[in-house]
Amino acid sequence: QVQLVESGGGLVQAGGSLRLACAFSGRALSSFTNFAMGWFRQAPGKDREFVAAISTDGGSTHSADSVRGRFTISRDNAKNTLWLQMNSLKPEDTAVYYCAAHWAGGPRVNYYTASSYDYWGQGTQVTVSS
Repeated sequence: QVQLVESGGGLVQAGGSLRLACAFSGRALSSFTNFAMGWFRQAPGKDREFVAAISTDGGSTHSADSVRGRFTISRDNAKNTLWLQMNSLKPEDTAVYYCAAHWAGGPRVNYYTASSYDYWGQGTQVTVSS
């Protein structure tokens, strides 16, 4: 019913920037505006961790302490697209980045918890070299 496709990952030097995109597609009642969205990441040997999240209308955003001030989450509901602008990248930001969608008609979302999200993309690799 819902598909999420990430893009924009790659190899960048420390201090550089990348912009990730997540394209949303869904049927009928599965409108992008019905979903709160989040970004998570997973580095090798580590658990998946919260990066940033945004409410259905984009009016509320949340971010992890480790990325606050460097990463910005945004969405374009007209284009069914979620963005993650990543600046001042560090080697410790290296991970596979996943976008996730939480249906607003279900239980109240806990933005910071992966299990709160209903759909996931396949991920995009971000590698930051020192």
